[in-house]
Amino acid sequence: MTVRAYRRLSVEERRAQLLDAALSLFAHRAPEEVSLDDVAEAAGVSRPLVYRYFPGGKQQLYEAALRSAADVLELCFAEPQEGPLTRRLSRALDRYLAFVDEHDAGFAALLQGGSVVETSRTTATVDGIRRAAAEQILFHLGVPAPGPRLRMMVRTWITAVEAASLIWIDEGKQPEVDRLRDWLLDQFIALLTATAATDPETAAAARAALALESADGPVGVLARRVIPVVSEAAHLL
Repeated sequence: MTVRAYRRLSVEERRAQLLDAALSLFAHRAPEEVSLDDVAEAAGVSRPLVYRYFPGGKQQLYEAALRSAADVLELCFAEPQEGPLTRRLSRALDRYLAFVDEHDAGFAALLQGGSVVETSRTTATVDGIRRAAAEQILFHLGVPAPGPRLRMMVRTWITAVEAASLIWIDEGKQPEVDRLRDWLLDQFIALLTATAATDPETAAAARAALALESADGPVGVLARRVIPVVSEAAHLL
């Protein structure tokens, strides 16, 4: 019989193990429904060991798990600045929605702010995710120092993505995730072009972005779908 050698985990490895166990629980249950005993059981350790690494108890563990999840979410919109903008955003949305799908209950509790363990620190962490996403999108638009209209447009879209994600969870994850991604991408294009109509800075960014798009890409497809609709309002021109 082969006996497996026992290897003592380092401090970093043990902490990572406990955070992974906590994240797996917070992914499918609201934070207030998860106890330290649940985390200890999921990690296969004792409750005192959890306290050894997180002496602040559940609050400290939740904040550390939230920070770990935030690090993943902040990377969702990180893309090389090359190729059509819609292709970059599509890949970013795929990663973002995959996280939402995997951590549905925890994601909802995080954004809705209904958890009993919510604090100013957890709120700041969530706001940090939004700021990081906005900075990445503005980076892709090639605007290092955006004015208020363009920044507001980007932040409005991020809010719409969050809201749509929560509704998607509440609606049993319908429609299919690919359709949700494409719809959110259409919203970004529509919001960008609508803002460009009255804001010169956004117009310049939109022109540069649209120049890289192809006729068979998301912008071309959306334009062909919208033209028949708006053509019925030709009397307004």
